[in-house]
Amino acid sequence: MLHNRRGAGSQPAGPSGHPRLIGTRGFWPPSGLGGEARHECRAGRLKPAPHLRFPLLTTFLLAALTAQAATFYVTISGLGGETDYEQRFKMWAEDIDSSMKKAGGDANVITMVAPKREEIRTRFASLAQQVKPTDALVVVLIGHGTYDGLEYKFNIPGPDITGSELAAMLDKVPAQRQLVVNTTSASGGSIEAFRRPNRIVIAATKSGTEKNATVFGRYWAEALRDPAADADKNDAISALEAFNYASRKTTEFFDTQKRLATEHAVLEDTGKGEGERKPSPENGEGKLAGSMTVVRLGANAAAARDPAKRALLDRKEQLEQLIDKLKYEKAAMPTEEYKRQLTQLLLELAKTQEALEK
Repeated sequence: MLHNRRGAGSQPAGPSGHPRLIGTRGFWPPSGLGGEARHECRAGRLKPAPHLRFPLLTTFLLAALTAQAATFYVTISGLGGETDYEQRFKMWAEDIDSSMKKAGGDANVITMVAPKREEIRTRFASLAQQVKPTDALVVVLIGHGTYDGLEYKFNIPGPDITGSELAAMLDKVPAQRQLVVNTTSASGGSIEAFRRPNRIVIAATKSGTEKNATVFGRYWAEALRDPAADADKNDAISALEAFNYASRKTTEFFDTQKRLATEHAVLEDTGKGEGERKPSPENGEGKLAGSMTVVRLGANAAAARDPAKRALLDRKEQLEQLIDKLKYEKAAMPTEEYKRQLTQLLLELAKTQEALEK
């Protein structure tokens, strides 16, 4: 089965004496900011200065905004081995397919159920020709996997496909932003093959030795449609937010069932690590994942479908990404410089949010 679709003046005072900012639902801090930014604002450490001119965007940001990027979603459901797993894997794949098609914007959604190796090769060869460097690629593997201590394999009809083969196909797709979510058993054994700079790798298991069937895929699919996964309430679910949600739900599943956990999801986005169960600025993992939007919700999804607002939405998302990036760089810069840069980004984000809400 295959689905494919491309889819000024003075301001009245706000809380704690801060001026209100029009277009941010009336309050400082602006809505949709990440937790770090909102904390800085509420604590009074960052005070908006209405007289300041909004800063020019960096060259990087301007370049990103001038190119209308598309996101390519490829979900592959492998062999189940028995009826229950066949139905389960197919249902999760279709659930993800539905969420991606509601994401809005220029989305190309591809869902493959039990494809053979040659079909997968053909699909990725096509993507290598179609995808541009400014585009994003999201690949989700659902099913069973194996690991013999040397090589990870994804179970499909006919000869299984190895992690190294899949990684080589991904390497030929020019998208500079890539996310691979391997929800299979033994998926931790695939991290070494998949990891690259500028690629986010999520695995349902911490190593290739966790070989039991996993439930992480169920909760990854759920994360893409549950507003509760949107931790910073900015109408977008990032790869990091989806990972945290699915990991938490997986832990709760085993606790509720009073069973010993047989899977421990990890995330790797530095291109050189083994993956972390709890990505954070302290361990360096999660920086890329936090800046990559996987699915949009509510107003953001509507804006993505509106040609008149799409550029503003892209600008908003880029600013949010820069704020997240700055959070990871905080420890390496003087406090005042961190506050200065964060204030400028927050003000620019407020201005963009105001334009979006008009």
